[in-house]
Amino acid sequence: MTEFVDIGKFLDLSVSLPVVDVRTPSEFAQGHIPGACNVPLFSDEERKEVGTAYKRVNREAAMYAGLGFAGKKLVDLAREGTRRAGNNKALLLHCWRGGMRSHSMAWLFGTMGIRCFILEGGYKTYRKYVHDQFERKLALVVVGGRTGSGKTRILYELQNSGEQIVDLEDLANHKGSAFGALGEEPQPTTEQFENDLGKVLMGLDSRRRVWIEDESRNVGKCVIPGPVFQRMRESRTLFLDIARESRASHLVDDYASYPPGELVKCIQKISRKLGGDRAREAIESVEKSDFFRTAMITLHYYDKTYMHSLEKNHARYEVIASARVEPEYNAEMLRKHVYEGEKGL
Repeated sequence: MTEFVDIGKFLDLSVSLPVVDVRTPSEFAQGHIPGACNVPLFSDEERKEVGTAYKRVNREAAMYAGLGFAGKKLVDLAREGTRRAGNNKALLLHCWRGGMRSHSMAWLFGTMGIRCFILEGGYKTYRKYVHDQFERKLALVVVGGRTGSGKTRILYELQNSGEQIVDLEDLANHKGSAFGALGEEPQPTTEQFENDLGKVLMGLDSRRRVWIEDESRNVGKCVIPGPVFQRMRESRTLFLDIARESRASHLVDDYASYPPGELVKCIQKISRKLGGDRAREAIESVEKSDFFRTAMITLHYYDKTYMHSLEKNHARYEVIASARVEPEYNAEMLRKHVYEGEKGL
């Protein structure tokens, strides 16, 4: 009833079968296979005690400690496994290394008539596979542009036209500025961000273009993996040049609906970089509901910062002027620009 499978088969099976992570809740929270559910054999404290017994006494003592903890909840674990398996009567299991925790749970679920597939090497193997994805030589096209250019929406317009995209800000639950957490869910850990990014990269066709938004190394608290970031810096970059006034109007549409108090807190995060007078002006403009003025003031800082980053981090970039922030129009303009360039080669 139990079969050990490599990472390739494990991922293929995960399309139709549930993935059960039997590690502790804190291990799961730190990072897990996207879509997996957590059915922990031990609590965090229990695992700590088992580990202590192993180190201070021996393996046998650790086994007895583990059996003592697991024995009290076998019925609940068996019920949960049955519920997760559903009509397929099959589960994909893993722990950290594919060791005793996976084996124990597979035995238990097997007694309930559930077929179990254990990932060889466990979550550690999955993490290596994720890191391998970061080394893929993808044909990236980087969409650049100052704050308020509508770059994220451009990505999705490109996707609608059949292009491949990677949305780092969506994966990080952050829009990449002091205002980036507004309206977003809490950010994942960097480890989970890597796992989610890895899953996206696994689904990409390396023979085709992949569009990605220009970002700094950190998207909020999430850190872009080094090889991916380096690839972005070396790839073709299209800088969409749009007037500040147009971008300010776009930002008003995006941010004016948030509570003034939240906007003020965001401005305070960059008050030192804005300068005392500009920060006060920006806060006063929020209090007066003059959000266009707020946007114009903050863009003064963000424009300067972005251009410095663009010049420093991109060996070459192509400037493409646009008269307005209109994602559908700008996406088609960028796509045609790239297509015509490739056609002329």
